[in-house]
Amino acid sequence: MAALRAGKTNNEADQPSSPVLRFGSDKPLKLDAGTLLSPFQIAYQTYGTLNDARSNAILVCHALTGDQHVANTNPVTGKPGWWEVLVGPGRIIDTNRFFVICSNVIGGCLGSTGPASTNPATGKPYGLDLPVITIRDMVRAQQMLIDHFGIEKLFCVLGGSMGGMQVLQWASSYPERVFSALPIATGARHSSQNIAFHEVGRQAVMADPDWHGGKYFEHGKRPEKGLAVARMAAHITYLSEAALHRKFGRNLQDRDHLTFGFDADFQIESYLRHQGMTFVDRFDANSYLYMTRSMDYFDLAADHGGRLADAFAGTKTRFCLVSFTSDWLFPTEESRSIVHALNAAGASVSFVEIETDRGHDAFLLDEPELFAAINGFIGSAARARGLSA
Repeated sequence: MAALRAGKTNNEADQPSSPVLRFGSDKPLKLDAGTLLSPFQIAYQTYGTLNDARSNAILVCHALTGDQHVANTNPVTGKPGWWEVLVGPGRIIDTNRFFVICSNVIGGCLGSTGPASTNPATGKPYGLDLPVITIRDMVRAQQMLIDHFGIEKLFCVLGGSMGGMQVLQWASSYPERVFSALPIATGARHSSQNIAFHEVGRQAVMADPDWHGGKYFEHGKRPEKGLAVARMAAHITYLSEAALHRKFGRNLQDRDHLTFGFDADFQIESYLRHQGMTFVDRFDANSYLYMTRSMDYFDLAADHGGRLADAFAGTKTRFCLVSFTSDWLFPTEESRSIVHALNAAGASVSFVEIETDRGHDAFLLDEPELFAAINGFIGSAARARGLSA
């Protein structure tokens, strides 16, 4: 079954199960690395119907290991969409009311051009020949997708974590095209600690002998062990100590006594091993390197002379920022610094800090306070936009 899922992942890179928009040499993607990416493609999903005024479009931006399958069954895992608790008919992001778009980011591995995609110049997967991708590159590509739909202004752009970074980049790069923005559990730059965790993950992948300098497909291999360790280390940062203690404590896994060996004696060990093993079946190792690098390079203030407020100068976009008390990956201070910058720029901004022990991953879970905050913000923005309920 694992081999079957891995094969599906490889196939999705070039021929995704979702709609795909292809751009030829006449429409290259300008990259921050100083090169042009051409040809390239964007895989995406849409839900609902675009109204005649093209004013009800919502762009959902996915996080590091997410994809375009926000509210439909994932073609690789067979699991429900990653934000079905929020997006769908009758949900808070109601697809009976809004036209929802979610695209796989450039550099991803489920249909948008990434390191697992075929390089037309060689006929082989790009591997590390793909230029390093930034958050701004991802947003530039998304803007080309939005142009394809003839949408001048998005009603809302929302997302959490790396998705939240894309939201902030959208609001900064294309303020006239974003009516409202909802960045959740994110920051305007990646901290030194977060870069450090990502580097541990990248080194785990690259130390795997099956990585082959990023050319593992040519060798019929995949660096599964390295990628699994990277996922295990990262997954710890998505949780909180309180949540780990509540869920696992020091409970033993299917045994009454310690084995005095190096098997998974503790439930938390077994849980992390499971997270690592299932992750390698649905995600490309090189794409993991590219996605983590894009987050590390993100620094919105640095693009504006070190002054974050200047990134939002003159903006008319409505903002709502959300953080979680137990999120130590993107702690509340990160959101507050963005709120302060938006206030300095004279922007319309609200801010909600949600009390929870579920850590960073709370934005993906059934969190009533989060849903209430999003529902209130979307409802108010819809009224201001003239969208009927």
